[in-house]
Amino acid sequence: MKKIALVLGLVLLAGTAAFATPSTQIWIPSTDIQPYKKLHFGFDQYIKDRGNSPAAINADGREYNVINNGLTIGVLPSEKVQMEVGIDQRAYGADIPDKAPFYFNAKLGMPEDALFKNSPAIAVGGYDFGTKKYTTDAGWGTDYNIVYGLLAKTIGKAGRFSVGYYQGNDKLLLDKDGKADEKGVLASWDRTISEISDKLWVAVDYQGGENVYGALSYGVAWKFAPNVGVIFGMNDWNRSDYKPTYTFQVDIDLDL
Repeated sequence: MKKIALVLGLVLLAGTAAFATPSTQIWIPSTDIQPYKKLHFGFDQYIKDRGNSPAAINADGREYNVINNGLTIGVLPSEKVQMEVGIDQRAYGADIPDKAPFYFNAKLGMPEDALFKNSPAIAVGGYDFGTKKYTTDAGWGTDYNIVYGLLAKTIGKAGRFSVGYYQGNDKLLLDKDGKADEKGVLASWDRTISEISDKLWVAVDYQGGENVYGALSYGVAWKFAPNVGVIFGMNDWNRSDYKPTYTFQVDIDLDL
């Protein structure tokens, strides 16, 4: 049975990042890129549900929360070719991965209509490039090293559709049986529901694979002001052994 995770995100300046890594939809990367000199702070907390899983390691039978603090900035002044780079500091509440808490990300892309009229948005990038290389002797690492490519196109009132592919480290991206499962499709749909309000946004995205990233995710966002909004969403994990995860996210954008 698939597990459901509830995602609650508080987003400032309309940022839509699920993990404070590259700019995302609900969970997967999007073709969106932070504008030049736009500094994006992300403060995220992932709260694990109770359960009898062997991974439940604190006193009340709940896995330790994951806390992620991220910083992303747009670095290219061009409107047609854009780039963002970022760094995350992540705490799992477990001794081993917390020894190497830093992860890097970057994305290069072009918005819709940049190549020619009606051309799709294009993005290539990578995220969760950790500083600890996996070795069989150590038995752990943080170099998930996910690289991806995406195309996205807005089709009138139907909304924006995205499709792509990703691949990561086959030593770390494993299924529940411990077998390599390091690649998969990326797909998403998102739309501002202007018929109700320009403040309302919805999205559905999918990341293939039965690894730690694979999930079907969906959510809605409401902008209370030009710089304040709330996202409610759910992650339906592809791995059947994963417990629900509740998340709280705060994102802040600043112009330099």
